[in-house]
Amino acid sequence: MSGYPIGTPGQAWTTTEKQQWLAEQSEQRSYFDEVVAKIPMQVASLVRRQYGELDYTNKRYPLYALTSEVFAPNLPTVLVTGGVHGYETSGVQGALAFVHGELADFSDKVNFIIAPCVSPWGYETINRWNPNAVDPNRSFKAPSASPEAQALLDFVSGLVSEEGVDIDMHIDLHETTDTDNTEFRPALAARNGETDYKNWDIPDGFYLVADETRPELAFQQAIINAVKEVTHIAPTDSEGKIIGCDVPSEGIILYDKKALMLCAGLTDARFVSTTEVYPDSPLVTPEQCNAAQVAALRGALNYLLEHA
Repeated sequence: MSGYPIGTPGQAWTTTEKQQWLAEQSEQRSYFDEVVAKIPMQVASLVRRQYGELDYTNKRYPLYALTSEVFAPNLPTVLVTGGVHGYETSGVQGALAFVHGELADFSDKVNFIIAPCVSPWGYETINRWNPNAVDPNRSFKAPSASPEAQALLDFVSGLVSEEGVDIDMHIDLHETTDTDNTEFRPALAARNGETDYKNWDIPDGFYLVADETRPELAFQQAIINAVKEVTHIAPTDSEGKIIGCDVPSEGIILYDKKALMLCAGLTDARFVSTTEVYPDSPLVTPEQCNAAQVAALRGALNYLLEHA
């Protein structure tokens, strides 16, 4: 294991190291051009709502969601989140592709809350963390150390309490990339003062993370079957696992999402899944990665409508 270039091995980062890390980050793409410009003010029966704003490094990032204009009480409600880890591109662009492609097929059958890019600074700098070296996807418990997570928590809880929304399904769109091993896991170990950590074998293919407290494996399998039409499903490693986890069904692993304070644990929805696309595979293109996210949403929605 090679050392991370910031910090002293065995010592957790202080403010000094976090500021050093932040100084090395730079804007590599535009949230406003690539994301905000693609979020319509109105589409089908959905309207754009600003649910918060981040003020980072002297730049303000408005946070947007598309929601049903009126939440019909006789319809199931679906939460879709993307870009909780800003560097996971197809989570963001896949959500937007769904909005501009297949949303109209479902908008009269389902109430929607779609937050396509939860972490805009992370999107622009291609980062897993926010500028405070905090992982938003390990921060979904109030009060949160992540402003991104807190803003979404407040928004969703407000819809539940003020508009009587009852969320039936939550799909959180993610990726597993080679940089998980080359950058983000080493950085995490350095930040926490850990000198012993193990990289995982990056799965070549799509897989899902279900909630071990409510796995709904038939639901997960419906998503896998839909994605198979677009791209390949991740095989298990030599130990029969995916990223060190047991595989109860093809392409599916289990996490305790609430205990880990993951975004997909922020509601009590019955149907919950986290998608994981592998964009570094030589077998896929960025367009196929986006299409895999869309297929996952389509498979999940079709299952919900058949079983709700």
